[in-house]
Amino acid sequence: MSKERKKLYEGMYILSATLSDDARQKALEKITSAITEKGGEIHKIFDQGRKKMAYMINKKRDGHYFLLYFSTLAQNMQQLWKEYNLNEDLMRFITLSATQVPEKIEFQPLPE
Repeated sequence: MSKERKKLYEGMYILSATLSDDARQKALEKITSAITEKGGEIHKIFDQGRKKMAYMINKKRDGHYFLLYFSTLAQNMQQLWKEYNLNEDLMRFITLSATQVPEKIEFQPLPE
C-alpha cells in the first residue's frame, strides 16, 4: 500500500474589496478551513491588501488580494475548486504547484 504525499501549492485569492474587515476575515477563514478540513496544512498567508484590478469583475474595479501557501493531497484540489466557485465573496482564484514557501515576497517593478 503506497501512502500519498501532500503537494505544496500556491494560491492567489481575490476577495471583494467592499467587504468589511470582519467579513473579509470570515471569507478567508472559509477558504483556509476548506483546506484544513480535507487534511491540508496552511504554511503561510500573505495579505497583499486592496489593489486595483486590470479589468472589472462583477462591476468592481478593486479587490483584496491574499496569497496562500498550503499543502494537501492532489486529489483534494478538484473539490476545493468546486467550493471556491460557490463562495460569493471570492471574485477570482488561481492555484499553482509550488516548490518552496518564501519567507517574504517582493514584486519586481513593471518596465515602463
